[in-house]
Amino acid sequence: MLSGCQTQKPAAATSEDTATTEQAAPATSEVDRKIEDLISKMTLEEKVGQMAQITLDVVGKGENRFSSFEPLVLDTVELRKALIDYKIGSVLNTANNRARTPEKWFEIISQIQDMAMNKSRMKIPVIYGVDQIHGATYTAGGTMFPQQIGQGASRNRELVRRGAEITAYETRASSIPWNFSPVLDFSPDPQFSRQFETFGEDPYLISELGVELINGYEGDNNDIGHPEHVASCMKHFLGYQVPSSGKDRTPTYIPETALREYHLPPFKAAIEAGSHTIMINSGIINGVPVHANPDILTKLLKEELGFKGLVVTDWGDIEYLHTRDKIAPTMKDAIMLAINAGVDMSMIAYNYEPFCNGLVELVKEGKVKQERIDDAVRRILRVKYALNLFEKPTTNPKDYPKFGSKEFEDAAYQMAAESITLLKNEKNVLPLKKGMKVLVTGPNANSMRTLNGAWTYSWQGEKVEEFAGKYNTILEAVQKEIGAENVTYVPGVSYKMDGFYYEESADKMNNAVAAAKNVDAIILCLGENTSTETPGNINDIYISELQTELARKLAQTGKPVILVLNEGRPRVISRFERDMDGIVQIYQPGNYGGDALADVLFGDVNPSGKLPYNYPRYPNALVPFIHKPSAEQRKAEGVYNYEADYNPQYEFGHGLSYTTFKYADLTLPKESFNMDEPINVSVQLTNTGKREGKEVVHLYTSDLYASEITPDVKRLRRFEKINLKAGESKTVSFTLTADDLSYINRTGKRITEAGEFEIRIGDQVKKFTLTGSNTIGKN
Repeated sequence: MLSGCQTQKPAAATSEDTATTEQAAPATSEVDRKIEDLISKMTLEEKVGQMAQITLDVVGKGENRFSSFEPLVLDTVELRKALIDYKIGSVLNTANNRARTPEKWFEIISQIQDMAMNKSRMKIPVIYGVDQIHGATYTAGGTMFPQQIGQGASRNRELVRRGAEITAYETRASSIPWNFSPVLDFSPDPQFSRQFETFGEDPYLISELGVELINGYEGDNNDIGHPEHVASCMKHFLGYQVPSSGKDRTPTYIPETALREYHLPPFKAAIEAGSHTIMINSGIINGVPVHANPDILTKLLKEELGFKGLVVTDWGDIEYLHTRDKIAPTMKDAIMLAINAGVDMSMIAYNYEPFCNGLVELVKEGKVKQERIDDAVRRILRVKYALNLFEKPTTNPKDYPKFGSKEFEDAAYQMAAESITLLKNEKNVLPLKKGMKVLVTGPNANSMRTLNGAWTYSWQGEKVEEFAGKYNTILEAVQKEIGAENVTYVPGVSYKMDGFYYEESADKMNNAVAAAKNVDAIILCLGENTSTETPGNINDIYISELQTELARKLAQTGKPVILVLNEGRPRVISRFERDMDGIVQIYQPGNYGGDALADVLFGDVNPSGKLPYNYPRYPNALVPFIHKPSAEQRKAEGVYNYEADYNPQYEFGHGLSYTTFKYADLTLPKESFNMDEPINVSVQLTNTGKREGKEVVHLYTSDLYASEITPDVKRLRRFEKINLKAGESKTVSFTLTADDLSYINRTGKRITEAGEFEIRIGDQVKKFTLTGSNTIGKN
């Protein structure tokens, strides 16, 4: 069982504990022959160096190389030590936690490649990687798209793919060929600090859009050697975003059934789509750090799923086996555990000597097999050859004339516009009239930082204002939309931008309340400041007390209040939600989010986003969209008289429009299907309103009874975004198979059972029966 695996203590571990993950394939191609020829000529030290990755700051110039204000200059002595003496094969990240221009990236990476290819014995290029997770996030002037959570809300496959194509183009314009994206984590916990980096809490949605990102990054044929494509990196394998505490890199317990049912499908789909690399979960599952778990890294990933690509750690995670997780008495023991478990490349970050020296010693001592080293190096070289780095180690920005172009900006705007989700619209308060006077207030009203989120120009997003001054905040976009003379701005609450993300203070709150007397409507911009990973851990998911106070006071003025939520995770708003006339969720929409929001608020754009998660009503009621029937218990009369309702504020898939849609005529060709028959489903969708709009058609199924595992109440099986003119109707068709109705049984196998099922599209429901013998398929 994956979830019950045990890791031996280092002292007892031997090289026989781990099988070779991949035997040398026959040299059937020119590239295979080149790789095997290289491996045959490399020393052990050169092979180990290929398995090491360092951050750019390690080879920066001088004592002040970590300062944000120092120019980026490489230290040739340190660079030579890393690349020539220790034969390091990979570099990542930006320097000084700061975005760089494409020209600076080209200059720096050219120097690195010159050292690696012209001054080393084997002349193997370095593979350079960065986290360009919602556009060219570490490239100054790059195009910023909504964070992945907003892209999930768009439900638009075409726009997701186009965003990835543009990101790949601009990343290659920066001379960088490897992107640590997409995030394929199943993320049902609104407490988690990185939910915004995901597509949300549904495995099917994550799988579908994850494949679109990979196809956008790598191209239809995974031709990553193309100068406009990059190698993608699936992350974080496996079960990363469900820690028991809700806090980053803390332990969790996941049964194998849940691991395979909810967490594995997006990675399986991405592997089948040809993604070249994968990053490992930094956490601990069932007491075992994933980086030391051969059952997950070798047996599941490399053997069962057949992944032939490169397996890289997250930041410093081999070292953490020793210093944090306490399963390795020494750093050398940690290296042994991780490499034998199936890690190919260590994201060491800074102190690379212990890894390189330690791994060489381990091989000489027989504690790590030479075959395991060769397998890792083979995987690394395969990616380097696929990227064409041996022939073209850098790409010059002058060859990328579309970088930061109007075409790319328009794509980012379109994605932002389609991600915006209208949650509430009492008495059709929206759209607002352009001739009215409005008060714009709240801590998110005049901030480019909060529009973008973390991983934007810097890790925590704290440098956004320095780079994004030419774009429009919400305030500026509203002023441009209806004229500055019609807009009053008072912050009410402000974030402490040089402090922790949760630090804020009242900022002319009484003035904001007073200003409401002179306007027709209030645009209240609340949410949270930017953060990610451990710095973004949270103790209370209620929206802050100060923001709650501001919302309540503004509601008491009697003026219509439009609540704009600009947040990386859903902060609970039930203390004042009923007092809001309209609620719009914009997530973290990027540099064009302010413009897109203004167009939605004033009716130029009809909103079409749908929630990619359940928006919780209370901190102690965090029941996800995918749940068991017992989570929906109704009031039970009698001596105990309890109530345990499923009660999200807004459910997964919710999202209103300025028009109305009607579902009708849900049709199945018959009432009973054999296991091997396609299940064809159709429904008629009509725009019954007065304006053109887009509707996401979600198809859900329910297994009414299962023999081994309590079935989920419902599961998303298909979705399609449809555009309809006023009065227009379309028939939307889907095809399901028996595999779509399967589940993971108690032995960890995927099974489809005969029995009764239900299909739901909108308010339309149909039952059907699946007949034949129960089938066990591939996991």
